[in-house]
Amino acid sequence: MAETKEPQAPSSTPARGAVKPGTGESATGIEKDTAGLADVARVSNAVRESVGRIIVGKKEVVELLLVGLLCEGHILLEDVPGVGKTMMARSLAATLGLRFARVQCTPDLLPGDLVGTSVYNPNTREFEFRAGPVMNQIVLTDEINRATPRTQSALLEAMGEFQVTVDGVTRKLDPPFLVVATQNPIEFEGTFPLPEAQLDRFLLRVQMGYPTEGEEREVVLRQVRGERPDKLTSVATPDDIVRAQVATRTVHVDVDLLRYIVELVNATRKHQDVALGGSPRASINIFRAAQALAAVRGRDYVLPDDVQYLAPYVLNHRIILKPESQLRGKQASDVVKEVLERQALPIEEGAGG
Repeated sequence: MAETKEPQAPSSTPARGAVKPGTGESATGIEKDTAGLADVARVSNAVRESVGRIIVGKKEVVELLLVGLLCEGHILLEDVPGVGKTMMARSLAATLGLRFARVQCTPDLLPGDLVGTSVYNPNTREFEFRAGPVMNQIVLTDEINRATPRTQSALLEAMGEFQVTVDGVTRKLDPPFLVVATQNPIEFEGTFPLPEAQLDRFLLRVQMGYPTEGEEREVVLRQVRGERPDKLTSVATPDDIVRAQVATRTVHVDVDLLRYIVELVNATRKHQDVALGGSPRASINIFRAAQALAAVRGRDYVLPDDVQYLAPYVLNHRIILKPESQLRGKQASDVVKEVLERQALPIEEGAGG
């Protein structure tokens, strides 16, 4: 699989002629939670600083994980082994004071190994529920494509409904809840590709990439010095994150930006190389992710640049190309790039050239 070039971070100022920041009709009609959004920015800065003590560079990845958490979404980390995926997820959990669990997916992993199972207690003569790793708050499912489809599907209810059902009993998951799944994009022997229904459950697909030589030297030194996630001090509580999730929904999104988001996703469905384009869930995810990114960056309004920056992360794993397009070497990322280039940005009324 060819390496996908990561999009550049959005500018802090809107493009010329674009919608004026924070003005115009709100798409949601929800009043801004100014105090709550200020707390989101404060916690986000503290998380970046804390995680940066363990993870060298990768500030954009930390930011995107925060976006996923604030959107109540899930992240697919697709990259080669050894670039720090597990360390990243563990550092985020430690920084936020959240319970963390890691699952190494293998073909013999059963659904009960993930969600939990009922065990008979001879003393009480009753069945007792033994919680699986999914009952934690940040769950890293390593090499998810090595688990069987049956086991992969066990995650669907947890990811979509934030609950698990075992032996007919439904149990709610403690908020906040985030699944960070990893898969190796190079090695496919003995793997089970994720079905489209499950790929669509992931808010973002992110690639970490290799560090620079300077960053890699620092990585080696930090490992030698024994710097580990368990040495981090939490900078927030689970309740802080839940309040931040609510506040993020109040970020201002102009109606023209909402129209632009929907037009972008619709354009992927009409593209000549696409067999299956982005679903309405993709439109929702771009909208919510843009709100979260704005809040993380200390703004109470979304810019067109936010949408353009996030669109590849949201759309690339949702688009299925026609077989003939794949044979020509076309990739989903090429389609998203073309759509972004062709689709006109929302223009401020009366803005001239």
